[in-house]
Amino acid sequence: MFSGSIPALVTPFTAGRVDEEAYRVFVEWQITEGSTGLVPCGTTGEVATLSHEEQHRLFALTIDQAKGRVPVIAGCGSNNTATAIEHMRVAADMGADAALIVLPYYNKPSQAGLLAHFEALVEASPLPIIVYNVPGRTVADISVETLAQVAKMPSVVGIKDATGSLGRVTAQRLQCGTDFCQLSGNDETSLGFNAMGGVGCISVSANVAPRLCAEFQKACQEGRWDEALVLQDRLYPLHDAMFADASPGPAKYALSRVRPGFSTEVRLPMTEPSAEARRVVDAALAHAGLV
Repeated sequence: MFSGSIPALVTPFTAGRVDEEAYRVFVEWQITEGSTGLVPCGTTGEVATLSHEEQHRLFALTIDQAKGRVPVIAGCGSNNTATAIEHMRVAADMGADAALIVLPYYNKPSQAGLLAHFEALVEASPLPIIVYNVPGRTVADISVETLAQVAKMPSVVGIKDATGSLGRVTAQRLQCGTDFCQLSGNDETSLGFNAMGGVGCISVSANVAPRLCAEFQKACQEGRWDEALVLQDRLYPLHDAMFADASPGPAKYALSRVRPGFSTEVRLPMTEPSAEARRVVDAALAHAGLV
């Protein structure tokens, strides 16, 4: 259902406000460069600092600009189950293709709580759900056994796995079935992730290098592993540089280099990347042949 290179879209700001025109242009560029899906309002989109009104507006802008050419997976997660349900309702009404649901953060629910959370979401909305497991940010970590129960729910179709544990790809494949869509949440390990049964990546780097990331994912899908390895080597420094400082600061700085005029503005408590981080990004862009 979902595969390939799917950018977790950054949100451009100008003078503290969402720059809607810049965002539309950015979305269009992503599609023409070969991205196979779009994720508005994920972590990279600074969803934690967006108002609900802004979040829903970004859903609408993405869906309208995509015009059905690629699927839109709306970032609808929350540590409040009722809020996540409301985001899903809005996204479904607007025509989103799926919802990305990050595990409830800060609350630190038990495995029983995670199971009940997804049961409530599935009962409230028919919108396809991709579970987002990123314990480095949420503290919560859905076990393979709990995920297997969640995967049996009728509208849960896959996972964005940002645990960094490649062994989980096989473990989840065995428990959840070969049709369960596994997308990497870590660009740097997506080659191994795909080799073990993954089908793509919800990517930070694809914001900056959409065509190269799309070519890499296509090579993996077609079993052209030698070509994928060459692209992995070309992109690896960029993958690493995207976290040379707090994300998405490095990604926005990189975009300002490859798309002059793109705003580097972020919202507090995020800050723009340090001089050293910018040097790391500059070197990675040169290595990838993007500047």
